[in-house]
Amino acid sequence: MYTKSISIAVVAIFLLVSCKNNDTVKKESVKWPEGVTAPVAEKKIKELTAHGDTRIDEYYWMNDYFKKGPDSTKVVDYLKAENAYLDTMMSGTKKFQEELFAEMKGRIKEKDESVPVLNNGYYYYSRTEEGKQYYKYCRKKGSLDAPEEILLDADKMAEGSGYFSATGFSISPDNKLMAYGIDKLSRRQYTIYIKNLETGELLKDEIKGTGGNAVWAADNKTLFYTSNNPATLLSEKIRKHKLGSDANTDVTVYEEKDPSNYIGVYKTKSRDYIVIYSSATLSSEYRIVKASEPDASFSLFQPRIKDVLYGIDHWGDKFLIRTNLDAKNFRLMETPVDKTTRENWKEVIAHRTDVLLEDIDVFKGHWVITERKEGLLQMRIREIASGKEHYLDFGEPAYAAYVGANPEFNTTNLRYNYTSLTTPNSVFDYDMNAKNKRMMKEQEVLGGFNKADYVTERVYATAKDGAKVPVSIVYKKGTKKDGSAPLLLYAYGSYGASMDASFSSNRLSLLNRGFIYAIAHIRGGQEMGRQWYEDGKLMKKKNTFTDFIDCGEFLIKEKYTSKGHLYAMGGSAGGLLMGAVVNMAPDLWNGVVAQVPFVDVITTMSDPTIPLTTNEYDEWGNPADKDAYFYMKSYSPYDNLEKKNYPNMLVTTGLHDSQVQYFEPAKWVARLRVLKTDKNLLLLKTNMEAGHGGASGRFDYLKEIAMEYAFLMALEGITS
Repeated sequence: MYTKSISIAVVAIFLLVSCKNNDTVKKESVKWPEGVTAPVAEKKIKELTAHGDTRIDEYYWMNDYFKKGPDSTKVVDYLKAENAYLDTMMSGTKKFQEELFAEMKGRIKEKDESVPVLNNGYYYYSRTEEGKQYYKYCRKKGSLDAPEEILLDADKMAEGSGYFSATGFSISPDNKLMAYGIDKLSRRQYTIYIKNLETGELLKDEIKGTGGNAVWAADNKTLFYTSNNPATLLSEKIRKHKLGSDANTDVTVYEEKDPSNYIGVYKTKSRDYIVIYSSATLSSEYRIVKASEPDASFSLFQPRIKDVLYGIDHWGDKFLIRTNLDAKNFRLMETPVDKTTRENWKEVIAHRTDVLLEDIDVFKGHWVITERKEGLLQMRIREIASGKEHYLDFGEPAYAAYVGANPEFNTTNLRYNYTSLTTPNSVFDYDMNAKNKRMMKEQEVLGGFNKADYVTERVYATAKDGAKVPVSIVYKKGTKKDGSAPLLLYAYGSYGASMDASFSSNRLSLLNRGFIYAIAHIRGGQEMGRQWYEDGKLMKKKNTFTDFIDCGEFLIKEKYTSKGHLYAMGGSAGGLLMGAVVNMAPDLWNGVVAQVPFVDVITTMSDPTIPLTTNEYDEWGNPADKDAYFYMKSYSPYDNLEKKNYPNMLVTTGLHDSQVQYFEPAKWVARLRVLKTDKNLLLLKTNMEAGHGGASGRFDYLKEIAMEYAFLMALEGITS
C-alpha cells in the first residue's frame, strides 16, 4: 500500500432555506481538512479473460480476506486506513453527527410494545425497554390481562456481541416449544435452538447452518428447515429434524439441484399442509405434505415450467394458485387438493394488463387480494359465500399499505399496516363483514412531530423513451420550490422490489433543515406491474439507470431543486444504480451515498463461489453467455470508471456482508481514487463487525444514518 497527499476543496454556500413559520436553516462555509493523506491501495495486476476480452483488475487481491488468502491482513489494514481517513475528513462534523444521532434517537419511544397478535390461543407481542438495544418477545394466554411470559430476552442474549439477530420464532402446535434462529456474525447463517416454554430450558437440539426458520409438523416433535451451503450461502436442502436426535443425522427431504433457485419451507395458514418451494426469478416449483403426516413423502404440486412463476395456499378442499401462466401481471387459479397439476387449474381472477396481482391472504370466509395499480397498493376483499367485493380506501396520493400478521384462519378480522411519507406506520384492525376499521396503534414520534407540517406529492417524470416514471415527494411546509432547496433522490430498481412511499422519523432531520426527499419508482422495480420490472433487468437493465437520471433532471426542470443541490442515495442493487449514474451523469449530482453497493458486476457474476451469485443469473445474466457478458460490461460501475470528475461520494460496506461482499465497494473506491480528476470528497466506511444491514441494535444503526446525513448536509453548508 502506498499513499499520496491530496487537497480537498472548500465548500462554501451562504444561502438561506425558508422553512415553516419563517424559521431558517443557517448555511455556513464548510472547510474540509486539506493536505490529508488518503489511502491508495497497492496495485497487483490480474488479467481476467472471457470471450476473447481481457479486463485488468489491479485490486482483485482485496478478496483475500473473504478467500482467506495471503493478503488477508493487508485487506483489513486498508479498510481500517479508509475508516481513519473518513474520520479525519469528517472530523468537523463529529459534533453534528452526535446531535443528529441524539435527535433521531430522541424521536423513538424507547419503552414500547407491539400490537399483540392472537395465534392458537395466545397473544404474542414484543416490547422494548428504556436504553435497551433489542427487545423481549412475549405472550399471554387467552387474554391481555393474563400474566406475561417472556419467551426470549434478546437484550440479554445479545450481551457481548458486536452483532446479534434473532429470527424465525415458531411455536409448536401444542404451544409448549419454541424454535428460533440466532446469527452473531451477520452472514445470515443461523443456528436453530429449541426452548421448552414450560420449563424455560433449552433442549440439546442445535441445528447449525440454516436460514433461521423452522416449521413444526402436527406431532409437536418434527421440524422442517432450510440448510445453507456454508461457502456460497445458497439454500440447498430442506431437512427434517426429530426432537432429541443429532442434527447431523437429519434426513434431507428435498435437495435443489439448480443453483439459481432459492428454496424454503412454510406451513399453510390452514395449518394442514407443509410446503417446500423452489423459486428463481423466472420459474418456481412447490411440493406438499400433510402436516399430520411428516414422515410421508412430499408430492410435487406442479413441475417447474420455463418462465412460469406460481405460488400456492390451501383453502378448504382446494388450493389457490397465483401465477403468471399466460398472464404477465398474474392471475388467480384454483385446483382440487388431490389434483394439483396445471391441467386441473381453473381461473378465479382473470389477468388484467393494468393491475398487478401481488398476493392473496386466505381466511375461512374471505380472501384479501393485494393488487398494485398505477404504482399504488390496493386491497380487495372478497366475501366467498356471496362473491361480493369491496376495496379499502386509503386517501393519500402516495402511501404503502400491506397485510399484517394474520395467523388465525377462522376470523373476520383483517390486520393491516398503513404508512405514507407523512403518516407514521399505523396498525389497523378491519372487520371484513361490518366494513369498519379501528386503529390499534400509530407509531409514536416524539419531539413534537405533526404530520400536518409536511406535504407529500406524487408526480411523473418522462423518461427518454416516453415512459412515465412515478416520483413520490415529501417536504416541510414552507419549503420553496424555486430551485434553491437541496433534494435527496432515492431509488432501488431491481428484483421487482417496489419502493413504496413509507414514513421515516429519521428523515425528519433532513426535511426540517430544508431538504426535499424523493423516491424514484424506476424500472427494475414492480411498482407499475410486471412489465415495469422486466423492462429493467437483464438486457434492459440500463433503463433503470436512465430512468433515475431522467427523474433527477425532471426535478431540476420543475424547480424542486437545481444543479449543485441534487443528491442521490441507494443501497445494495441500489448501490449499483449509484455506481452507474455517477459514471453516466457525474455532473448531475453534488453528492452521492452508495450503501453496500454491488458495483463489480462481471467479476462477481463470473465467480460461483461468491455467496448467492448463481441465484442472480436471471436478474443480471450469466457472463458465460457472450451477449450477457458484454452488456454487463457496458454498465458495470467498476469496469466503466475513467479519468474524469466525479461528485462527492460516501461509500459504505460491512466486512461480513453476505449479500454484497466488502471487496466490491473497496475495490471501486480504490480505483476511483486513482482515476478521478476532481478534488471532491471520496470516503469509504467499513463496519468491521456487521454485514449487509449494518449495525443490529435499534439505536446503533442511527449512528450510520447520522454520518450519512451529516455528509450530505455538510455539502450544503448545514452543520447544525
